[in-house]
Amino acid sequence: MRVLAFRHVPFEGLGLIEPALESRGVAVDYADLYQAVPPLPDTSHYDGLIFLGGPMSANDPLPYLRTEMGIVERALTAGTPVLGVCLGAQLIAKTLGARVYLNAQREIGWFDIHLARGAASDPVFTGLRQSETVFHWHGDTFDLPAGAELLARSDRTERQAFRYGRACYGMQFHLEVTPQMIVDWCEQDENCGDMRELRVPPDPQFNRLRLNDIARLVFGQWCDLLP
Repeated sequence: MRVLAFRHVPFEGLGLIEPALESRGVAVDYADLYQAVPPLPDTSHYDGLIFLGGPMSANDPLPYLRTEMGIVERALTAGTPVLGVCLGAQLIAKTLGARVYLNAQREIGWFDIHLARGAASDPVFTGLRQSETVFHWHGDTFDLPAGAELLARSDRTERQAFRYGRACYGMQFHLEVTPQMIVDWCEQDENCGDMRELRVPPDPQFNRLRLNDIARLVFGQWCDLLP
């Protein structure tokens, strides 16, 4: 099996998603459509698609984001499993006709998510506690797409995760981050505006061990949906 991961900046990679893929024998390629002259991938050769995060907005008039939304639409029509993280989740929601807009508050750092009632029996979220502390870095949010099931919320963001159909998942939070990724994100020029709003930088080690367990469980169970 092989999946294709869409990056939007060089510093937001798969992180903890990668060992979950490896544990299931799933190979991965990257698509970097943000580059000047990127090759357009043939997604029909892949068993699943992953859309990662980035500092831009799903509403930005960037041609490669429109291209990715077209890829999402075709994948959903074909029944291909799709996973969206942060910006990736917003792109999926927008593709499905939902509104993406500024959240009332930025959510940067470690905050709890609270699972919705249906999450306990969901194929990907089953096994999690009712509330889990996970990492966040977002200013935008989205409405729940028509026909989607809400899986998680937080105190600052009402829609944190959803499932659409059998195997399309959007997650506003970042289960994939390693401590090294958090340190790197805090140092990136693209994130300097966000960093100025924080009184102290997020602790990269906080809840690290539990996040590893959550990522192994959630991403591994998403891999189990691959054909």
